[in-house]
Amino acid sequence: MAVTGCSQCIKYMLFFLNFIFWLAGGVILGVALWLRHDSQTSNLLMLQFEGNQAPGTFHISVYVLIAIGAVMMFVGFLGCYGAIQESQCLLGTFFTCLVILFACEVAAGIWGFINRDTISTELINFYDAAYIKAVDPVDTTSRQAASKVLEVFHDTLECCGKGDDNQLFTAVQSSLCPKKTIPVDPLISQSCHTKLRDLFTEKLHVIGLAALVIAVIMVFEMIFTMVLCCAIRNAPAY
Repeated sequence: MAVTGCSQCIKYMLFFLNFIFWLAGGVILGVALWLRHDSQTSNLLMLQFEGNQAPGTFHISVYVLIAIGAVMMFVGFLGCYGAIQESQCLLGTFFTCLVILFACEVAAGIWGFINRDTISTELINFYDAAYIKAVDPVDTTSRQAASKVLEVFHDTLECCGKGDDNQLFTAVQSSLCPKKTIPVDPLISQSCHTKLRDLFTEKLHVIGLAALVIAVIMVFEMIFTMVLCCAIRNAPAY
């Protein structure tokens, strides 16, 4: 059986959308790998203080994105091949995978919206724990370790302090903020709390925009797949 007319147009449209979906999977995979190896996030999330690793929620989310990108590329290839071959079996499998992926994406979107501030909040708490130790007047091993942690934060984010710093921090500010050569420098004087929120908010916006575009493509693919399957089923046999 072979589809003709409008059904053939839908067939090639579905192939085109699946190719875009395959490319989108590659983009998601590339973005996830970039987020995993981005120098700013990597420097901060590899930190350790008093035996505690910096919160890894962000890396877990990135690993999920890597898996999604790989699955999307496989499903996109399956859809392209199924559309060209006009195979109801392959298209049915493709449609089922699309529905599962769409449901997972909606669930992930809801979870991400509910926990959108979790990643930055965890790192801010980690920063504050090191901050308290670093301003301790008593010179201890713990204070030296905390000072090194703060230096990494300050160098990576180009910030200094929490924005409401006390006299204890001011006394050691020159050593904890080595880039701060001008006291009124607006770039280096920014609160690290603010810079941490901005850092992950910017990255979450990129992920959210990509997810929205993919969701729209998936909806059109599901519609075209159902139409094409019906057309293949009703096509005359030769």
